[in-house]
Amino acid sequence: MAFRRRNKSYPFFSQEFLIQNHADIVFSLVIFILIGLMFEATAKTAILFIQPQYNVTTLSPGMITEVTLYHYGWKDCATILFYFFIAIILHAVVQEYLLDKVNRRLHLSKSKNTKFNESGQLCVFHLVSSVWSFYILITEGYLLHPSSLWENYPHVHLRFQVKFFYLTQLAYWLHALPELYFQKVRKEEISRQLQYICLYLLHISAAYLLNLSRVGLVLLFLQYVSELGFHIARLLYFTDENHQKMFDMWAVSFVFTRMSTLTLMFLSVGFGLSRAENQGLDLDMGNFNTVLIRMTVLLLVCLTQSWLLWKFIRFQLRRWREFRHEQAVRKKAATKQPLRPLKRDSLGHHENGVLKAENGASPRTKKLKSP
Repeated sequence: MAFRRRNKSYPFFSQEFLIQNHADIVFSLVIFILIGLMFEATAKTAILFIQPQYNVTTLSPGMITEVTLYHYGWKDCATILFYFFIAIILHAVVQEYLLDKVNRRLHLSKSKNTKFNESGQLCVFHLVSSVWSFYILITEGYLLHPSSLWENYPHVHLRFQVKFFYLTQLAYWLHALPELYFQKVRKEEISRQLQYICLYLLHISAAYLLNLSRVGLVLLFLQYVSELGFHIARLLYFTDENHQKMFDMWAVSFVFTRMSTLTLMFLSVGFGLSRAENQGLDLDMGNFNTVLIRMTVLLLVCLTQSWLLWKFIRFQLRRWREFRHEQAVRKKAATKQPLRPLKRDSLGHHENGVLKAENGASPRTKKLKSP
């Protein structure tokens, strides 16, 4: 199974060979793990990579039916590794069968091509993640009952869809790190992409490990919807530079997301958890409801939102300067005076830069006296 066209063959174990065939190598590892399910001796080990672990069967409140819930543990690393491989394969599929075909038609420059690929990949991911997270919020009832975001903390036991969502989120953002190497991202772009990748990993890991999965789910939904609008606007801009209205719509959603994030965090962590009965640190019960941890979480979120707003203001100011510069250039071009029409002379008229008399003959030029 080949994900990329082989225009040139490279020696085995070389850097170019690894970059060109990394998706095929990872696909072979995934097949090897799936084959392990077929044998009894390796099935228990293979299932660690595919299915989320640490399941607990309990009775649902008010009902006789049994419900399977999950909590986290070190075996989640194996599951994250497997879906880390899956993310690399899906990344290659989207790049080969969607983005590369569009790139060949647009004929973008190298810098724009890198940003187009980045926005294309993130647009697909944000669309899937926003729809998925919204579905979880609806089925779990978090939107209809906002107080459930902090009530009955700690939220140690998770449903399958919630835990699987967090594991795949961690796997995707971890896979984005080696993709910087596989996609040959320019050095100027690496630092910028590393910033938001590490921020996503930090916030998702904190929400998962501190048992703030419900609040984190709402915040991820808001963030992904906002980022989806930005990357759609950038894709439209690369196809046609006259598409600027989507950036204005994204600007409104960006500010709304920042304000909603800060409001929700202060409401749930600063107000809701501070009034909970079970105060204190208890690692066995998964309780991290202490003043120090709450202040650290709020400080981390506030610093992140402030940094994002600072970058947003710089981006808008740069757009405003470019717009003003374009308006000034257009105004200068419009106010340029056209060449004055040549006036008819009393002796005749001008023709091809030569003064002609009325009868067609050239008038005699006067001799200038020497000083």
